[in-house]
Amino acid sequence: MSDKSTLGIEAMQKGDFEKAAGYFSEAIEENPKDAVCYVNFGNLLAAVGEFEKAITFFEKSLELDANTTTAYYGAGNVYYNSEQFQSAQKMFLKAIQKGMDHSDVFFMLGMSYVQMEQPLPALPYLQRAVELNEEDTEAHFQYGLCLAQQESLNEAIRQFQIVVEQDPNHADAYYNLGVGYAFKEDAKKAMDMLDQALSIQPDHDMAANLKQLMQTL
Repeated sequence: MSDKSTLGIEAMQKGDFEKAAGYFSEAIEENPKDAVCYVNFGNLLAAVGEFEKAITFFEKSLELDANTTTAYYGAGNVYYNSEQFQSAQKMFLKAIQKGMDHSDVFFMLGMSYVQMEQPLPALPYLQRAVELNEEDTEAHFQYGLCLAQQESLNEAIRQFQIVVEQDPNHADAYYNLGVGYAFKEDAKKAMDMLDQALSIQPDHDMAANLKQLMQTL
């Protein structure tokens, strides 16, 4: 990576987008055939909400080198943030096919399917995301939700347990544990989990409603 690109990334990490844009422009001028320079500029444009321009830079990167996995990933994020989930899914899948093996890309591909209300195809990608990064609490949570939708209750409960171990204030995970135990007809555990959710978030309507329902049974 050129010095200008490195300086641009450092400026971007500090939130100095104007300075980063200057460095990235110089990097492109010095290395107009370097696909990564265009990815960096695309990421910068995406960060400031210039989504259409960002896509143009990612496309330029891929014209120069069709194997630039970070360009597919960057474009996927732009489409995802623009709620164009089908386009996002295609880009994340392409990044993986071209060799990207990072938990983030598997998580984002899984989430693209989740947003399209397709939990079944999301499952293997969310599973891979948690395998590659066991500390990713949100990936465990989303994986748990997809498992629950497929009625894999024991495995879903295991994922939600990991979530609350990693983040003891995750009210939604406690709520989902409550749902899981209710389905398993373990009323005491279910109530304990719902109480925990409500102690963290007293206005958690779904937890309150389920607790009320269970008390009437």
